[in-house]
Amino acid sequence: MSAATPLLAIKLLHTAVWAVFASAVLAIPVAAWCGAWGWAFGLIALVAGEVLVLLVNRMRCPLTDLAARYTDERQPNFDICLPRWLAQHNQRIFGTLYGLGLVWTAVLWLARP
Repeated sequence: MSAATPLLAIKLLHTAVWAVFASAVLAIPVAAWCGAWGWAFGLIALVAGEVLVLLVNRMRCPLTDLAARYTDERQPNFDICLPRWLAQHNQRIFGTLYGLGLVWTAVLWLARP
């Protein structure tokens, strides 16, 4: 088995995990807007868990370190099936959206009747 096989498997897994968390970040303000507080707070907790994993791992996904074992490539998207620009700015983009979603959820929670 060549190194390309496990690297591809890691890239696909990493992309699937990213899609779950990116979707969760985007769904938080929608859930809050709909008053689905259980969903909103569950999604917030899910993403907070991912943030904790990143903090423990020096702001790197553990799958990135795993993928690095199979290639010398170090482009921002060497370990995930995303465009380079998105992989490069992923934490900044989704961190900002997560923060805004938290503020939006808090405002709606405090304004509820």
